[in-house]
Amino acid sequence: MHALHSASRSFLTAVALACAIVGAAGCAKRETPAAEGIRTGTLLVGNTAEPGDLDPQLASNLSDQIIVNTLFEGLTLLDERSTNPIPAAAESWIVSGEGRVWTFRLRDGLKWSNGEPLTAADFVASWRRVLSPEFASDNASYLFALKNAEAFNAGKLKNREQLGFSAPDERTLVLTLEQPTPYLPALVSMPAWFPINPRALAKHGPLEKRGTDWTRAGNLVSNGPFSLTEWTPNARIVLAKNPHHRETAKNRLQRVIFFPIESADVEEHNFRAGQLHVTANLPVTKIAGWREKDPTRLRLEPTLQANFLRFNTTRPPLTDPRIRRALALAIDRAALSKGVLQDSRLPAQAFTPPGTGGYTARATVGLDLAEARRLLAEAGHPGGKNMPAIEFQCRNDELSPRIAEALQAMWQRDLGVRTAISQMEQKIWIQNQQSLNYGITTAAWTADFPDPITFLGLFSATSGYNWTGWKSAPYDQLLDTAANTADAAKRYEIFQKAEAFLLNEAPVTPLFFGAHTYLIHPAVKGWGPAPLVFRRFDLVKLEN
Repeated sequence: MHALHSASRSFLTAVALACAIVGAAGCAKRETPAAEGIRTGTLLVGNTAEPGDLDPQLASNLSDQIIVNTLFEGLTLLDERSTNPIPAAAESWIVSGEGRVWTFRLRDGLKWSNGEPLTAADFVASWRRVLSPEFASDNASYLFALKNAEAFNAGKLKNREQLGFSAPDERTLVLTLEQPTPYLPALVSMPAWFPINPRALAKHGPLEKRGTDWTRAGNLVSNGPFSLTEWTPNARIVLAKNPHHRETAKNRLQRVIFFPIESADVEEHNFRAGQLHVTANLPVTKIAGWREKDPTRLRLEPTLQANFLRFNTTRPPLTDPRIRRALALAIDRAALSKGVLQDSRLPAQAFTPPGTGGYTARATVGLDLAEARRLLAEAGHPGGKNMPAIEFQCRNDELSPRIAEALQAMWQRDLGVRTAISQMEQKIWIQNQQSLNYGITTAAWTADFPDPITFLGLFSATSGYNWTGWKSAPYDQLLDTAANTADAAKRYEIFQKAEAFLLNEAPVTPLFFGAHTYLIHPAVKGWGPAPLVFRRFDLVKLEN
């Protein structure tokens, strides 16, 4: 031991002498990626998971859409702070025909990232693609406000010329709707409405073919403030400033690099090591520590997000609404928020987050063990008797397994209901929900725009995201009535009825409302609260 210690001391002395000879620069502290990024204008961002798809008309989860929204832009975009729609590819719009005809005027000189002109005809080709029955996009329902769109998507209408949109000239788009849709300027900001370059896609197969390599680096042609230059699976996605974007002169970043880091603990470690400027998440167990030692780098911002459980209503015993309702009533949401979430999120007794476009649900679901036990007994399973263990799937992130384990314990203790938890990566977790290959699963939904329909519309029979197997004609009728109600107050009253119906049928049940809890480097400027989580990276800059 003593000899080794002496040798180590001699080695360190030699290093010190070498540094003196070579000079301070030769032994200087190595520059971290974050420091290098500040110098080069490269923002390093954690983004939760490997993208499933960067096709805007197929992207189905938040982590994918954050990247897609940086590569593309639609007719409008939503202001980060206010969530109000503002002009993007369109410079203006007017509405006529009792709210059923909207005319959008494109900006002059719009270009794709390859330098080609972007015209109204490209939007037309894009919308025909997403509505094509052969393409089978889950996002098609976002366009169902258009006349004949739903019928065309269902294969009931074959003539695409009867779809409710046209391009009279290169800069004009006329949209004809099924019914008045006052939130249309917000709706057209969604990825399903983004233009795609039909000529670039055609090089890789038919436009309606899924899974071609047009979204790979070197192939993907986009129209947003950044373009794709590298996609190394499970490592990083590199976006470079698009020189052809309409506001490229205002963009202070040269690059944005997204890192698909599923573990929030790993992400937090990488931030401390100078490998990230912004994390996607922060483990709830580490919030208190950051509050104490460095609160300037900690952000906790409420979001318009519902965190909930999906029940597969096609798989026994969850085919019985009494059992779903019993499970919902046996959840102690306050204990979940305090114990598992460390008071970082508010418990949710309604599905729609409060204040969504001025709407707050009156109907609630809370802890009622007596009623839960009564419903379970009525369904033939008193105390969980003769009920097999229900599969409970969750994503293998920092939080979801802990939530699943807490619910598992509640149901076992208070109802005698057993569950078997399965953890999986995001891609498989999403696929299983889409194919109804689960029993119960954790889930989350962030508002597309601030209106109750973005939450309650998820569970209509035609929604591409109704991954519960549940369909209800009375529920759909309420949503249809709301869609045809111009008076805002009356429309919201209809949504109150729809929400109460949804909570009672319980194809889903709420757990807690969202908050974006993350870490940010002080060099990142122009990054404020964003209730919808989506970020305009072209407004961000790095300052030493």
